[in-house]
Amino acid sequence: MTEAAAERCFLVLPHTGREDSKRAAVATIASLQAAGAVPVLAPGDLAELRETDPIAERCAVLGQDVPLERVELAIVLGGDGTILRAAETVRATDVPIIGVNLGHVGFLAEVEREDLDDVVHRAIDRDYDVEERMAIDVVVLDPHGQEIYRTWALNEATVEKSTPGKMIEVVIEVGGRPLSTFGCDGVVMATPTGSTAYAFSAGGPVVWPNIDAMLMVPLSAHALFARPLVVAPTTVLAVELLDDSITPGILWCDGRRSTPLEPGARVEVSRSTVPVRLARLSRGKFTDRLVQKFDLPVAGWRGSLGQTR
Repeated sequence: MTEAAAERCFLVLPHTGREDSKRAAVATIASLQAAGAVPVLAPGDLAELRETDPIAERCAVLGQDVPLERVELAIVLGGDGTILRAAETVRATDVPIIGVNLGHVGFLAEVEREDLDDVVHRAIDRDYDVEERMAIDVVVLDPHGQEIYRTWALNEATVEKSTPGKMIEVVIEVGGRPLSTFGCDGVVMATPTGSTAYAFSAGGPVVWPNIDAMLMVPLSAHALFARPLVVAPTTVLAVELLDDSITPGILWCDGRRSTPLEPGARVEVSRSTVPVRLARLSRGKFTDRLVQKFDLPVAGWRGSLGQTR
């Protein structure tokens, strides 16, 4: 596949642990090849798909045949977890992601399985818009203020207890000022995109993606003041494990990357300068996406002029 440099390349990222995703990947690969494009697979995904269909043998290998910078679009076949993996794969590039939902809610996905053919045709025609979503940078400092870990997240960074049945003792900070101290199961620091993920399950508000903001949502806090907070995107959020906290913690970012937190550790979250780029086939209302994904009841609505729009 060394001749792929002069051709249009599309990364195909399936959830290889699911047979329906593998079948969708094979169909996507065939459609791309029929259109004269080059399907590109990560080495691990290629190894898995070889067991499903020999068509995978005719794909380019990411990083070997085709560098990531040559990829035009990443077509993701799975649920939100697969899309988060894709965001990790294309991080720090301009490669946009389009998700085909093969999971449950699939809030980050653009379309459902039955629209897969349309996705490939629109990709070939470059008939899509690109929406930039805020990401966050996450830094862990030891008790002496030395950086010991750095990562990022699209949805959220969560400081959690690492021992079942125990709480962690934390102090939360907003914009360089302490706000409260309490025992809790954890603290979620999320983007607007992540407001419909873990933060939503923890009782946080839904934030429309066109709003620049960050969220802080305590988890099962033993405190009089432990409400979800919405702050400006220029704000630095921080969570410190108290020095006398008996229980150590753990930091999870997007449920994919983690590091242990000892008493005295500090986690700082700030807006990243590198967004995640999502390809969109339509500019539908976010309200409609909420109704569709959460199957919300809207029967009886007439609209302000008595007409459905």
